Amino acid sequence: MFDAIGWDDIKNFETMAQPIIAKIEHAHASHEIPLHTHPKGQLILALHGYVTCEVSAKMWMVPTHSAIWIPAQKVHSNRASDNAKLCHLFVDSSKNGMPLNTCTLAITPLVKELMCELAGHNQHYTLNSKTARLAQVLFDQLIDMPVQPLDFVLSKNEVIQTMSDQLINMPNNRKTLPQWAKQFALTERTLARLIKKETGMTFGKWRTQLHIITALKALSDKQSVQQVSELLGYESVSAFITMFKKVMKKSPMKYMSDLNQLN
Repeated sequence: MFDAIGWDDIKNFETMAQPIIAKIEHAHASHEIPLHTHPKGQLILALHGYVTCEVSAKMWMVPTHSAIWIPAQKVHSNRASDNAKLCHLFVDSSKNGMPLNTCTLAITPLVKELMCELAGHNQHYTLNSKTARLAQVLFDQLIDMPVQPLDFVLSKNEVIQTMSDQLINMPNNRKTLPQWAKQFALTERTLARLIKKETGMTFGKWRTQLHIITALKALSDKQSVQQVSELLGYESVSAFITMFKKVMKKSPMKYMSDLNQLN
């Protein structure tokens, strides 16, 4: 139904006069778009799979049904997972209301459908057309989307990169900091300092950020709270719920219910 886009297409879209442009991208193999900027703000919604973005020397990981907002002129690079399906939204800087800084946004089913619907229209729309009104309705909804704490830092440091790769591939990995330190022949104190330097967080908080991302992805895929708890290696469902509430301020089911009711 939707046309795939390439890098040249993205550059063409951002110079168009229309204030909001939406296009779907199918990533058939993992690929990276190198460091670049856009004159328009960019929202990347993961419809399937995930996307990682490097912005301001940090790596952001965006799971399915969440989006990353990158303001205009911010230097960044993107990498999509294998077979990812992404929706790109380019917003003119004259449209006020979007966050001033890079962040991840929770996207409701309504906003997702509006983005996909807009992407299916001719992007060379006139400003008094039905497509223009659709774009404005989308924008009015988008500026109310809540910010999510999904800035899991994927450092380029070899040790931290190895840790993050293992944690992403095996989310139930419950290795303690001393166990990780032993793996890299480091002292616990040295590794703790390295993690803090590279991520800005303690090891516990850093891993919790990944658990939140993984949990939201699984919950969005209709997995039960118990299934997600087991996926992340928690000894009990209550322990998982406690962790989730500490970060998201709501239980997993309450958070997902509220997200679905925003539309």
